[in-house]
Amino acid sequence: MRRAVCPGSFDPVTNGHLDIVGRSSRIFDEVIIGVLINQHKTGLFTIEERIDMLREVTASYGNVRVESFRGLLVDFCRTQEAAVVVKGLRAVSDFDYELQMAQMNIGLSGVETLFMPTNPQHSFLSSSLVKEVAKWGGDISTYVPDMVGERLVTRLRQG
Repeated sequence: MRRAVCPGSFDPVTNGHLDIVGRSSRIFDEVIIGVLINQHKTGLFTIEERIDMLREVTASYGNVRVESFRGLLVDFCRTQEAAVVVKGLRAVSDFDYELQMAQMNIGLSGVETLFMPTNPQHSFLSSSLVKEVAKWGGDISTYVPDMVGERLVTRLRQG
């Protein structure tokens, strides 16, 4: 079985993330969305909330599942029996960092990295930017699934 991991923090998941997951699901038999637990960083949404949102917005894919992980990505890949990491690249600036990570990952464990260029309509999109626009009342409806947008606006009103 060809299995791949799409890692990230997904705080929150955007349509750019979903584009990469959807395209990956057509290439691989199974795609595992790996939600990183970073104890040094407090997210807007809890890990559980991110996982719930991801499961809801990827429910239509029969070959995608969502799991959390901490520690090294290559260790998570090993436990999931995934030989490939899929990373979306928005710009050349992403490539510099991701290339170093890919080279470290293959050196540590032999896990390959597939770089997938984002759809141009999502090339500027990031979770941080979506949160900033939402914080100031901007329209984020084209950047995140409806359910995610509603939860984001609700959370920002609470904070």
